Amino acid sequence: MSPTDPAQTLHFGWEEWVSLPQLGVPALRAKVDTGARTSALHAFDIETFGPASKPKVRFTLHPIPGRDDLVIPCSAAIIDRRDVTSSNGEKESRFVIETKLAVNGDSWPIEITLTNRATMNSRMLLGRQALKDHISIVATDRFLQPELSYDVYHTSKMRSQAPDRALRIAVLSREDNYSTRRLVEEGEKRGHTIEVINTTRCYMAINAMAPEVHYDGKRLPRFDAVIPRIGASVTPYGAAILRQFETIGTYCVNGSAGLIASRDKLHAHQIMARAKIGMPNTAFAASPRDTGNIIGLVGTAPLIVKLLESTQGKGVVLAETKKAAESVIDAFRGLKANFLVQDFVKEAAGEDIRCLVIGGKVVASMKRTGAEGDFRSNLHRGGSAKSARITKQERDTAVRAARAFDLNMAGVDLLRSESGPKVLEVNSSPGFEGIETSTGKNIVGKLYELIESRVRPAPIRRRKGG
Repeated sequence: MSPTDPAQTLHFGWEEWVSLPQLGVPALRAKVDTGARTSALHAFDIETFGPASKPKVRFTLHPIPGRDDLVIPCSAAIIDRRDVTSSNGEKESRFVIETKLAVNGDSWPIEITLTNRATMNSRMLLGRQALKDHISIVATDRFLQPELSYDVYHTSKMRSQAPDRALRIAVLSREDNYSTRRLVEEGEKRGHTIEVINTTRCYMAINAMAPEVHYDGKRLPRFDAVIPRIGASVTPYGAAILRQFETIGTYCVNGSAGLIASRDKLHAHQIMARAKIGMPNTAFAASPRDTGNIIGLVGTAPLIVKLLESTQGKGVVLAETKKAAESVIDAFRGLKANFLVQDFVKEAAGEDIRCLVIGGKVVASMKRTGAEGDFRSNLHRGGSAKSARITKQERDTAVRAARAFDLNMAGVDLLRSESGPKVLEVNSSPGFEGIETSTGKNIVGKLYELIESRVRPAPIRRRKGG
């Protein structure tokens, strides 16, 4: 709160230590200049975003002169754009933001223009508007207020006390469905700008110094985070786009490696086997000479025969007898299709449990039941869902499965068997409609909490020479 009592007058020298808590800048040396009306802050990579009715600006700053490897990312609402004439007579159009200036326990709002002050000794200039009536200037002295230290940028407090800031987030999706709409709605409700990007309309500039992603003829701006909602039919290209964002250094909720591994059913089962995660007995062969051999590896009928590329229950067949299993396998082989043969968990009785894991925790779980006469419980195939309580073993299994694929968000489908939970699949782009509707939980809000915790403006150290 701004002091108004004359007894609380602050004395400033020509240079003081200040902080800008709303921008996540705890210590900054500022030059006091009563000849300037508006304050100015060192900023680079200045970029506008958000709707035209409520524009915002993102920028980064080096708080410590000579330390270009330490970067603070910031964002704020734009309150004006002004032409400012510098001391050498050059006119520059600058964005104006409002934020709180904090000095010795007091704080008050000030206007700041954003400009590149890389050649200046002070990263900030304090003008008349920021000084108010309760500050007296002693032009012959400096540091009349308590001195701060740049050491704060190297402490864990920087991340734990980082302020909220508006983020620019890309949703990689080709579909206008419930999940995509919820991501936009919830993100905007939290003050972020969410842009839906059609994965197949992206293309890449691949080079060592400045890798880029382009979209509809323009280079995409710098995003704080990317949420992949990549359809199964475009997995390879979607993974390549995701890999490009990873190369740039953008935080991706799920990485390209996890996406590819989870979509390849054979690879996925091998990863789960390596992590000792329970799953139905599974066998695979490119062209077994004897169909009986592959059946024998799994057990006795009934069996599940599953195409490697199957999604949403398509290409999954229940063979109730050995003869039926042989017929299905021969048919798939005749089509030169790759498939798995899996033990059928009878005691699951057409039900499975979908556990939604976000940031290493199960945030919701639902029981899915197949439509009458259908052993598949997929909601896309007419199945139904209701909220489910899960055991500690089921919770641990779901978390371990998501971790095995290095996924920050995953839908883990498991069956309840007599010998414990068996993981059927780990989905790297789980839908939100079924689980939000059946549990009444704000799952998308949990996802944004994860993103915000990962991309808050803690200092970024850039690699030397990188």
